[in-house]
Amino acid sequence: MALTLVTAPTVEPVTVADIKSHLRIDTTDEDTLIEDYITAAREYCERYQNRAYITQTWNLTLNDFPDGDEIEIPLPPLQSITSIKYYGTDDTEYTLSTDDYMVDTDSEVGRVVLKYAKTWPSITLRPANAVVIQFVAGYGDADTDVPERIKQAIKLLVGHLYENREATSIRSIVNVPFAVESLLMLDRIVAI
Repeated sequence: MALTLVTAPTVEPVTVADIKSHLRIDTTDEDTLIEDYITAAREYCERYQNRAYITQTWNLTLNDFPDGDEIEIPLPPLQSITSIKYYGTDDTEYTLSTDDYMVDTDSEVGRVVLKYAKTWPSITLRPANAVVIQFVAGYGDADTDVPERIKQAIKLLVGHLYENREATSIRSIVNVPFAVESLLMLDRIVAI
C-alpha cells in the first residue's frame, strides 16, 4: 500500500493572524516563517492522527484487490472517491464502474464496498501497483469544520517551533509536545 498526495490543501486550519494572536506578535516581520511553521505543524498533526484536515486529493495504490468485499480508505474523513483504476499485465488501464461499488463516507474510516452480487475484476493484474484509488479526504472548511482541539494543537506546536528554532533538549520540549499529542490522541486513527 502506498499513499501519494495529488492535490494539497489550498488553505491551512489556522491562519497567520490566529497564530500571531496566540503568540502575541504585533509585527509582520516573520509572517512567512509563521506560514511555514503552520504547514509543518499541520503535516505533523495529520500524520500523528492518520487523518486529513483540509480537503485534499490522494492516490491509494494497492498491489491487488482484497479477498473481501471492501477496501478501507486511509486518512479520514473520506469525502468521495474520484476513481478506481486497475492495470492488467500488459499495463492496460481499466476503470471500475461506480455501478459495482458504493462509497461509505459515514464510517470513521471510509471505505469502498462492493454492491450486492458484484465482485472485483477477475483479470490478471500486473504484479505491483495494480490498483489505484483516487480519493478526496478532509473535514472541509478550515473555519467551521476542523475540530477546535486540532486547531489548538497546531497553535501549540507552532508556538513551540517559533520559540525553539533550533534543535532542542529534552527539558525544553517535554510540555508542549505532551499537550499537542494529548489533544490529538482523542481522535487518533490506528494506521491501516
